[in-house]
Amino acid sequence: MTKLLLSIHVIAAIIAIGPVAVAASRFPATVRRLLAEPGQVNDPDAAVPPAVMNRAAEAALAVRTERDVSELRTLHRICRVYAVVGIAVPAFGLATARSLDVLGDVWLIISMVLTACAAAVLILLVLPGQQRVLAGAPDHAAPSRLAMHAGLFNLLWATVTVLMIARPGSTTGA
Repeated sequence: MTKLLLSIHVIAAIIAIGPVAVAASRFPATVRRLLAEPGQVNDPDAAVPPAVMNRAAEAALAVRTERDVSELRTLHRICRVYAVVGIAVPAFGLATARSLDVLGDVWLIISMVLTACAAAVLILLVLPGQQRVLAGAPDHAAPSRLAMHAGLFNLLWATVTVLMIARPGSTTGA
């Protein structure tokens, strides 16, 4: 039973946390692209200087803008939906830990605290930040804040992953 629980726990982590990590990381770059003025460095429409922008260039910019907004909506939906699915990760993790009789191990307690912190970052910072961008015109600091929050979320999960693999001080073997 332990192997089944552990398998479900790992599969849930890959399927649920991976998409959130990627979508949350892509969101700020898409916001930056959306906020970029035509002709700025790294702007795909840089070949058309603002002074010469004609009707066709304006239409192309509108299409790019709509595509970016659509991408932002999709990335936010991925983060929201998979955040709910991600509840399976700690649920099966706790079941696995109980079956291995390691609920009191320090590495597991630290992992649980870091998992709770990652969930808090997602629920309190990442998702509301994305919603604010989608609700209206974001300020130019929004991409940096969103990137920082996504990076913190990913760093927390990377640390949990290392703790799950290394299990420092564990007596159940590595």
